[in-house]
Amino acid sequence: MGPRQRNMRSRAKTHATSMIVASVFGFLLLTGIAFGVGMIGVVETWLQDLPDYENADLYLASEPTVVLDADGNEIASFYTQNRTTITIDQVSEYVLEGTVATEDERFYEHNGVDIVGIMRAAMVQLTGGSEGASTITQQLVRNTILSDEQFDITLERKVREAYLALKVEEIYSKDEILMMYLNTIYYGHGAYGIEAASQTYFSKSAADLTLAEAALLIGLPNAPSQYDPTVNPDLAVQRRNTVLDRMLSNGCISQEEHDAAQAAPLELNVTEMSDTGVNINAYPYFVDYVRSLLEDEFGYDQIFSGGLTVHTTIDPDAQQAAETAVTERLAVYDEPDLDAGMTIIDNETGAIVAMVGGKDYYADSNHINHATAQRQTGSAFKAFTLATAIDQGMNPDITINCGSPMEFDDGTYRVENYGNHNYGYISLARATEVSSNTGYVQVAKAVGVQNVVDMCHNLGIEDHMNAYSSLTLGTQSLSTLQMAEAYSTLATGGIHRDAIAITSIENRDGETIYEAEDTSERVLDADVASTVTDILQGVVSRGTATTARLSVNQPFAGKTGTTDLPSDLWFCGYTPQYSLAVWCGHSGGSTRITVWGRQATTADLPLPMARDTLNALLEGVEREEFPEGGTPTYKDNDVWEVDGEPLENRHPETEEPETEETPTTEEPATDPTSPVTSPTPTTPPPESTTTDPNPPSDTSTTNPNPPSSTGDPSGSNDGNASVSP
Repeated sequence: MGPRQRNMRSRAKTHATSMIVASVFGFLLLTGIAFGVGMIGVVETWLQDLPDYENADLYLASEPTVVLDADGNEIASFYTQNRTTITIDQVSEYVLEGTVATEDERFYEHNGVDIVGIMRAAMVQLTGGSEGASTITQQLVRNTILSDEQFDITLERKVREAYLALKVEEIYSKDEILMMYLNTIYYGHGAYGIEAASQTYFSKSAADLTLAEAALLIGLPNAPSQYDPTVNPDLAVQRRNTVLDRMLSNGCISQEEHDAAQAAPLELNVTEMSDTGVNINAYPYFVDYVRSLLEDEFGYDQIFSGGLTVHTTIDPDAQQAAETAVTERLAVYDEPDLDAGMTIIDNETGAIVAMVGGKDYYADSNHINHATAQRQTGSAFKAFTLATAIDQGMNPDITINCGSPMEFDDGTYRVENYGNHNYGYISLARATEVSSNTGYVQVAKAVGVQNVVDMCHNLGIEDHMNAYSSLTLGTQSLSTLQMAEAYSTLATGGIHRDAIAITSIENRDGETIYEAEDTSERVLDADVASTVTDILQGVVSRGTATTARLSVNQPFAGKTGTTDLPSDLWFCGYTPQYSLAVWCGHSGGSTRITVWGRQATTADLPLPMARDTLNALLEGVEREEFPEGGTPTYKDNDVWEVDGEPLENRHPETEEPETEETPTTEEPATDPTSPVTSPTPTTPPPESTTTDPNPPSDTSTTNPNPPSSTGDPSGSNDGNASVSP
């Protein structure tokens, strides 16, 4: 083969090679174009159905609802995530600078997606290392508006995340994005956001973090469980020091600051949060009640994630006085399972300033709130019959036969006074002071039991009540909250106000979304209320409630109540400033209340509880008077009838004395402590002084009109009241 042929063949080979290379490149180009065109279509599909990234609400992470007392102290929080949102001026500069240096050092230079960071991360991974490429903005998007997709490890999610990050940076400033990130990121140990993390690990505000503390927290989101300083302190310190190295290399801190912070020992001050979603700092029974009110108005998400601020009425001083009086009095007798409930209401506003649901919220998983649980009220209910009688025009000086026993309704309903004592012919006012059962059944029948029911509704008790003759003796089950609200209407001279526990609620933006309204309404004539108050003051000064007489200079009115056995002991009373109701008994229902092996009385438990509470609460308070009222217009005494017979000086077919009898065994029980102080007695009081001064409810053996289903069908009111939390 000659040179020319060899050259021609060489040129042919070269030409063929060029054609092959050109063909390959052409194919790759066409394939790339086709792939690109195809990918454009795929990406367009991926970017469909994106969240409305312009809606600021989508960036709001779950935030707890905070409950405050009347002084602004936090008493509880409800949450799905332990989080407190703060602004940029409420966080340490160390946190701001260190987070950027550690998580996204080009944060202030890129537009949401860092191409340089992606290339650097790729090179690190190719050399066997590990480094993330997501910017702070991308992490924010992933944790908030794409939270449903954050665990999807797909190219589609990455594309959607990057696209939204670019859009977010068009809407918000860098500082806004940084704070949104710091308020949403998880720091471990149940803490979401930098403020919750600071409070959880160091019990301080994020604004007060030292450099070493800030660096520790900055390092946690990378692996919260692994670096949890309460579990792995050595690893946490190593991670902290890595953060400090990055802060130094980025010029955030000096060498001296770096070295001092790395040398600092790990010093935690951990504040544990409940894992139930409810963190209670104080007043657990009241907190449960507030939560129930919120659940009536708001959904679960809004309560536990909506970041509400709930301002309540509970007064720390009043609550402390009530809790001390209850726990100390129960400790005097130390009877197993004996418990108490108390509610105190501010008469001027209707605010619940104290609520004691029991002696130990955590002793029983049922958490029965004895302040809101309903129990039969016994003779404490008679105040409502009295108000009805005065309102109807019955003169409190009318003479009533208060002998015992008596029969009503053609002999089918038998009633006795406590101990079957005969009080003879006494006035309605005196019958109230000694709490005569027979006298009050006659009064209720004379004025009409349905009118008594209507009076209860006017005073604020909304429960359905059956208009049975035994109602006046306390067969209706009510709570201390209901009783305190009703008695408060008497204290204010006939002005009813709904009992309120919440004064206002703010949303996470600080906007008021609820504010308690003034519900004051006159429901009882001032003359009637004033007359009832005068009579109930006699109950305290010379009747069944003398143990409750106050040492402070304030007028005081009230009424005792006892059910059969006794299974429930009550006292409801009021000063011009406050109304309170106290119940004592056993959670299980109709169980006899005993102390020191004998039958308990109101003088043992509710009376000193009320006395000690009000003495502490009103110490040093200037004397006030009850609202003034005139004399009501009374009807002639002969208009009142019972079963067709005149009420005044009625002579039933039972034997009773012609004048009032005051048996020595019916004197008010002696309180084992003085009316002013409550030292622990060293020996039980003598038996002769323990007879209960306030009669229990009706002890009839036959009743054609049985009480409500919670009482004994025979009308004996043995305390079989159901207790609901």
